Amino acid sequence: MSAAPDVSVVVIGRNEGERLVRCLQSIAALRLPGRRAELLYVDSASGDGSPERAAAAGARVLRLQPEHPTAALGRNAGWRAAAAPFVMFVDGDTVLHPDFVQRALDAMADGRVAAVAGLVSEVRPYCSVYTRVLDLDWWQPIGPVDFCGGNALMRRSVLAALGGFDETLIAGEEPELCGRIRAAGHLILHLDQPMVAHDLAVTRWSQYWKRAVRSGHAFAQVAERFRETDGFWHREARANVVHTSILLGLVAAGVGGSLLLRSPVPVLAVLAVLLALVLRTAWRARRKSPSTVTLLLYGVHAHLQQLPITVGQILFHRDRRRGQRRRLIEYKPWK
Repeated sequence: MSAAPDVSVVVIGRNEGERLVRCLQSIAALRLPGRRAELLYVDSASGDGSPERAAAAGARVLRLQPEHPTAALGRNAGWRAAAAPFVMFVDGDTVLHPDFVQRALDAMADGRVAAVAGLVSEVRPYCSVYTRVLDLDWWQPIGPVDFCGGNALMRRSVLAALGGFDETLIAGEEPELCGRIRAAGHLILHLDQPMVAHDLAVTRWSQYWKRAVRSGHAFAQVAERFRETDGFWHREARANVVHTSILLGLVAAGVGGSLLLRSPVPVLAVLAVLLALVLRTAWRARRKSPSTVTLLLYGVHAHLQQLPITVGQILFHRDRRRGQRRRLIEYKPWK
């Protein structure tokens, strides 16, 4: 009889194609001296042959056919089938660094720690202007943090005690779980260690828009869950709406003023204010990139994305009033 694994690597995916192949290859290259890992792949109704690819790579494959596929469903199925006391969750569109799991397991020696994440970067940050700026959004401070993303090592006993991820969420399921982890008295760590290279594959405006709408939906839904407790994400959700209102108000004032006065001065004044906001944001983000051009683009992105994020919040509250549940918002092409 073989020894029980020290860590279970749970990969979730839906139509990731060649991205999944790269992900599985990176897991096969993990450096875990003295430790043993098992590999599980949870598929959410892919139509591109992903389960077959995973099986060929030696993974135990779990196939889900949910009416409303979500990442939370996949992750819960994975950790519940896992045999190890620690579960490394990996998204199928990422490449796992060979040393991260070992470092994260070492950090778990502190019994207070329930989740460990690391540095995330884009596989192809310069494939489009969108990935160039979104790459900077992965930045997080080092040390104890309020939440982590979907790629993280978690203590299985804590997942079991808290019931795992909320399967009704179409996005934001990781921060929501992290809110409950912190409320239970556990720590979430962000290590100064490369964890995954991510492949957003956002190359079109429509993808950029949908991804931001999805984020807004998550902001609103998670904030609603914690409204009566610690207010987690409530301030961020409200700030997004205020931010969007100010930006739209400025644009309306500039256009309206120019039409009323028959002068370009009001529009030019508003453009100057917007430029100042972009420069201010770029300066504040200077630790995220050494590239001035990237920082300026990031400054534009930080304000531009507020509109679709607000749209996502509006959609959540509208659906909630109507008693409806929104399906998964997908922004990636099949590979």
